[in-house]
Amino acid sequence: MVVDIGGGTTEIAIMSLNGLVYSNSLRIGGDMFDDNIIKFVRKEHGIIIGESTAEKIKEELGSAFETNVIKKMDFKGRDIAKGIPVGFEMTNTNVREAIQEPLLNIVSAVRIALEQTPPELSADISENGLVLTGGGALLEGFDKLINKETNLPVRVADDPLTCVARGGGIVLEMISQHDIGFLSAE
Repeated sequence: MVVDIGGGTTEIAIMSLNGLVYSNSLRIGGDMFDDNIIKFVRKEHGIIIGESTAEKIKEELGSAFETNVIKKMDFKGRDIAKGIPVGFEMTNTNVREAIQEPLLNIVSAVRIALEQTPPELSADISENGLVLTGGGALLEGFDKLINKETNLPVRVADDPLTCVARGGGIVLEMISQHDIGFLSAE
């Protein structure tokens, strides 16, 4: 089972042998995390920030799983009422609150994928777990959150930003060299 959290979408796939058993695409990804951070800062602080600031907040303080360690950082934005640049403080707890809804929607989609999985594959998935790929896999504690909510082993792929593209290239090479196909369950 692979969960690829990209900028605009999250792809969930279950593969077996040379076939795709299940796939789903959600319009949830890193961009939505950024949008939620922008909305949170506007609502809680009365400050407007841009996408690059939201992304920096996500990268520096983003976490999906509750921790006892509190991280704080100062950022700059524009005060809505006064129209002037101002500073504000964000914590990892604030960011987790801001992105909680899309995170839980991804977890819910993973659960649905597991419910749709043929029984003979469920044992394999419960043993081998799932792999997180894409930029969203770099969000601190996302693997722990999915593990807690699904009771599956979860690991982040080596080099999650490029592994899907490299894997696709390997499969294409295998197909052309061995004249094999990749079968879809659909």
